[in-house]
Amino acid sequence: MTTTKPILPAGIYGITAEKFSRGRDNIEVVQAMIAGGVRVIQYREKKHRKAARDMLAECRRIRALTRKAGVVFIVNDEVDIALLVDADGVHVGQDDLPVPEVRRLLGPDKIIGLSTHSPEQLRQAEALGADYIGVGPIYATQTKEDVCAPVGFDYLDYAVKNAVLPFVAIGGIKLHNIDAIVKRGARTICLVTEIVGAKDIARMVTELNRAII
Repeated sequence: MTTTKPILPAGIYGITAEKFSRGRDNIEVVQAMIAGGVRVIQYREKKHRKAARDMLAECRRIRALTRKAGVVFIVNDEVDIALLVDADGVHVGQDDLPVPEVRRLLGPDKIIGLSTHSPEQLRQAEALGADYIGVGPIYATQTKEDVCAPVGFDYLDYAVKNAVLPFVAIGGIKLHNIDAIVKRGARTICLVTEIVGAKDIARMVTELNRAII
């Protein structure tokens, strides 16, 4: 049986974060990310900050933009919204819905990403049926309120050598330190505030892409 499931592409993985985007809304930010050449966009908002109906409306617009541009579109946590807008997949954390339950809802043709912070969690992700994993946070980050301590390069090096699944390096990565991540073998790299907080988002994404070629 064949599926149309997308794969995690190499390149820059962007995440929305309106809190850090200089007053610009998520749609404007996404348009600029796409203009700069981002390969994956994850929509990340929390229902205590934004009404579900507003999140749904934003994701419908982002789905249209990403589909036209050929950019992979992932929704963080909100499986119902991902299904309603036909997103490419969902990303969950260690304390969110378990991957097998998300798979039951999404079916076989959507991708599921799982945040991991240790070799043990990496191995569990493979067994649970995740399609890709997040590896981090590499450096300290203030983007997420419930973030764990930085895992540093030790776990990144482990993932490069041992991960069966594609992975995205994440956490505190900036233009000035992305070269260290690339040299260690990461091919998909996520930046949040460095992108959404940039004065010129498209130019920042373009510079980041140059740094990982």
